[in-house]
Formats: sequence, structure tokens, C-alpha cells
Amino acid sequence: MSFGFPELAAIRLGFGLSPLMPPPADAEAVLANPAQAGPGPEAMTTATASEIALQFREGVRARTKGLPEPPEAQEASRLLGALQIEDLRRRMIRAVDDPVGFGERLVQFWCDHFTVRAINKVNHGLALAFQDEAIRPHVNGRFEDLFFAADTHPMMLVYLDQTASRGPNSPFVKRRPDRKLGLNENLAREAMELHSLGVGADYQQKDVRELAELLTGLSFSFQDGFSFKPVLAEPGPETVLGQSYGGRRRGGLEDIRAAFRDLARHPETARHVSHKLAAHFVADDPPQDLVEAMAAVWRDTGGDLPQVYRVLVTHPALASNLRRKVRQPFDLQVAGLRALGLRGAQVAALERPVFRRAIWNHLISMGQPWGQPKGPDGWPEAADAWIAPQTMAARINWALRMPRLLQKDLPDPREMLVSAFGGTQSSELAWAVPKAESAAEGVVLILASGDFNRR
Repeated sequence: MSFGFPELAAIRLGFGLSPLMPPPADAEAVLANPAQAGPGPEAMTTATASEIALQFREGVRARTKGLPEPPEAQEASRLLGALQIEDLRRRMIRAVDDPVGFGERLVQFWCDHFTVRAINKVNHGLALAFQDEAIRPHVNGRFEDLFFAADTHPMMLVYLDQTASRGPNSPFVKRRPDRKLGLNENLAREAMELHSLGVGADYQQKDVRELAELLTGLSFSFQDGFSFKPVLAEPGPETVLGQSYGGRRRGGLEDIRAAFRDLARHPETARHVSHKLAAHFVADDPPQDLVEAMAAVWRDTGGDLPQVYRVLVTHPALASNLRRKVRQPFDLQVAGLRALGLRGAQVAALERPVFRRAIWNHLISMGQPWGQPKGPDGWPEAADAWIAPQTMAARINWALRMPRLLQKDLPDPREMLVSAFGGTQSSELAWAVPKAESAAEGVVLILASGDFNRR
């Protein structure tokens, strides 16, 4: 059987084929899609997240004093407890209903590139605001704007303990010599090692420290919001990669923006982030000519992401590396819902206990608990991180149980074979599915197959 760019794009750049909608017609349709990935009407804001968190803390204080919780605090606690699962639901709805899916895949990629984790319940709302305020508005713009928005967002400041960083010679520290206050290098290190230049780039510990000093002054609390506080900032200029920022009169956020702009446009950043994009969409070890072509456009355009995406979408490596990527659990689940012919409205209508059994719990067993990556480097790309005996068993269990939990009538597996693969299925799967003894068996064969678990 033959297939063309539409089927290839749906499988490799989106969340798979659906019998309910045609795949993207051409590269222009794919490249137009990220503009639709902006925040929706349900978007969380830092202001709303802060209001919920403050109400929740009122309840904590009341319990500490042996007093009854105010009704507002009880509602805030309930809401915070439900936010992560409802975030998964809304992300899944958008992915299921998106006819192209490239924009939502990019949201997924950039949320992982700039990993944050709400370790405490009180920060669940802030983690959602990070996605809606830092990632979605910038996914189709310039990398320097995305970089600055992500690394100065309150959730990133909280996650990497930047809110505890103080300039060693700042007025705030000088007035408190008896307290152990000082610099925290976490954000500066991740900004260089993970978010821009890469671990192997040509920079020194001194560059990390001076960037950390430049970042002092960034402040956030639920009570006061986000601000730059000069009293916390290390005075004087800081030199990062040979470039000086600030001076006797520090420019605050503008100095930080300038440093992030220069990091974003650095050739090492072009190479590092292009490699990550290619590894996510094309192959764990992507072709060098693809990476170099993306990096060259990055350097020529100053990190204009739509032009970098164009190289990725139109490069021959996209077709020649079909099935070279293992679908991560979230991708697999969305692809499964689409292949079964479900719409977002059906996902939205699921009662929370059913959604938890059909979706949430399976993500955990397959090794990708929602919103809980182990470290700031996010989820791994390599196939062996996702395909091991235990996680493979979990994928088969998902294929066995999920379709029946979500709908009563299963599709004809012979029709599903055509609509889910669009001619890309292997000859072995094409032979096995029509011989299934029941619709349930045929559907499981498709969802559990190597063809479906890879893109």
C-alpha cells in the first residue's frame, strides 16, 4: 500500500490519523497549525493561581490553629487537588480534536524542554499558568522570547529556587550578616545547560555564576506577585561569555533579557535545540544533515522558530525515518483515542473516576505520570527509556482495557487498520488483523502493535 505526505505528517508531526477528519494536505497546512496553539478561554493566569493558593493557605493556617477551614479554603483545596487531572484532560481534548496536531505537539515539546514541576499542591495552578503564559503564546515566535518568558516565569523561579537567590553583595544581604543568604545557581545552570547552549558547549563555571548574579532580583510570591527587586540584586556588571551586562546602574529585567537574547542567538544554542527538535520528531539519533540545516536557518534568522520548523517539516529525513520514534505514553493515548474515532467532547464528558482509570492511571503505569518528570531535563527521548518489559506490559494492558472503558461499540478492526495507518502499516499487521476472531481482539492487535507504538 502507498501513502503520501498527509499520512506521514499526521503520524510523525501530529497525534496520528483519525477516521473523523482528513490529515493535513501539505506542508503549508502543517506549518500554519502552530498559530492555533495559543492559550484558550480556559487558560490559567498567575493572578488566578495566586488567588487560589492564598485561599488554600488560609485553610492551612486555620487547621494549624485548630479552627474550622473557611469555605473558600475548602474550595481552593478541592480545586488544587483536581487541577493536574483536569490539565491532562484539557491537553488531551485539544490534541484529539486538532486536525493537524503539530502545534499541540510543539506545546508538548517546549513544555518538556522548559521543564517545571509542581512539587507541592499549592503550586498546581502556577504550573498551568506557566504553560498558558510562557509556552503557548510563544510557540510560534522567536526562541529568545520563549526563552525569556519561560525562564523568568514565576513557576520556573519557584521550581529552581530562584526566589531564594540573593546577590552576595546586595543591600538585602549586607544588612543581614548573621543570616546564611546568598546565590542560588540552579536557574542560571539550567538556562545554559538545558535551555540554550547545551551541556557540552564552550562555557565555564564563571559564566554560570555571573549569569546567576545577573538573575538576582527576580522575585515572586503569591502575596506580592512577580517583580524585579534591586535590593536583592548583585550590584555592578556581570560578564557572560565575554559580554558585559549591567553596570553601576543595573537595568534589571532588561539586562536579563539582553543576556537571554544573546544566549538564544548563540551558534551552540542553534545546534543544541535543533538537535533536540529533530530527536523528538524524527529519530533518537537524528540525521546530521537535518540538524545542521535547522541550525543554519536558526543562525540566519536569529532563532525564528517557524522558519526552523519549516526545515523539519519539509526535510526528506521525516519520511526516511518512519517508525524510528517510540510514542511516549501521552502521544500513544491521544493517538489511540483518535484511531478509535473519539472526539474531545467525549473525553470532556467522562466522569473523573472513569477518566482516571482509562487515562491517568495508564500514564503512570507506562512510566509518564502527568506533570511529574523526575528532573529539570524532562522526559527522555530514547526508545529504551519507554520500551522495557514492565512498561511494555503496561502498554498492552492499556490496549486491552482502555477501548472498553471509553465506548461500548468498537470499530471494525479491518476499517480501523486502514484509517489508523493510512497505508503505513507493516505487512505482518495487515495480515494478522483481518484474521482476528473478534472486534475486540483486532482492536487490541492494532493498539498493541509495534506499528502503532512507533511513529
